Amino acid sequence: MQYRRTFRASLFGSFGIPALFLTAMGLGLGGYVDRSADAVLQGVSYLQFLAPGLLASSVMQTGSFEATFPILGGLQWNKIFHAMVATPLRARDVAIGNILWIALRLTLVGSIFALVIVAFGASRSPLIVLAVPVAVLTGLAFATPIMAFTATQRTPDRFAALFRFGTTPLFLFSGTFFPIESLPSFLQPVAWLSPLWHGVAVCRALMLGTIGNEPVLAVIHIGILAAIATVGAVLAVRTIDGRLVKG
Repeated sequence: MQYRRTFRASLFGSFGIPALFLTAMGLGLGGYVDRSADAVLQGVSYLQFLAPGLLASSVMQTGSFEATFPILGGLQWNKIFHAMVATPLRARDVAIGNILWIALRLTLVGSIFALVIVAFGASRSPLIVLAVPVAVLTGLAFATPIMAFTATQRTPDRFAALFRFGTTPLFLFSGTFFPIESLPSFLQPVAWLSPLWHGVAVCRALMLGTIGNEPVLAVIHIGILAAIATVGAVLAVRTIDGRLVKG
């Protein structure tokens, strides 16, 4: 009901941001990249290489934001979560409800981004429809652990460090803008540990139509994302329950 008041501006941003990214990076920068043949891109345009990474990373960033300030607001500032548990709802219901809302929000963002990608002709496969739930799972792999962390905070002071030294470096160095094979060898294992890299890899394989080349690897990527999201959800339920029950 609250989102009904702001969804128009949100939808505009959901269309505008991917269009700006794809135009500036995919068409602008991509025009220079495509002039020189690069075996790393395996014959695809830079726009087609970039689009899957932007899909996964944009959903990740949305999930990270939704798991910070809105959660802290409900717990600390407007106390709306405390009002909820004054009803027959339990604290775990509040936590699970927020996780489901974030999943719905990410699905909306991912679906709109996918439509923009199709409009730009940046997907080589109709399997882009499967890339959206993979991107949502990637977003949840960030959102649920961050939600658990947020429930332990009283102020937003540490959020700046979380975004500056957490999500932003992962956005830049998880295969979104260039293959991680281009990184120095000692940094590549760091990228492998990032949930975003797993999401980008599967989205790219789906959108380029290469998922059938290494199906087992894709299942492993998805399994890792699901495991992180599940563990994060369990921790989020416990920390929010502890915060609402114990104060």
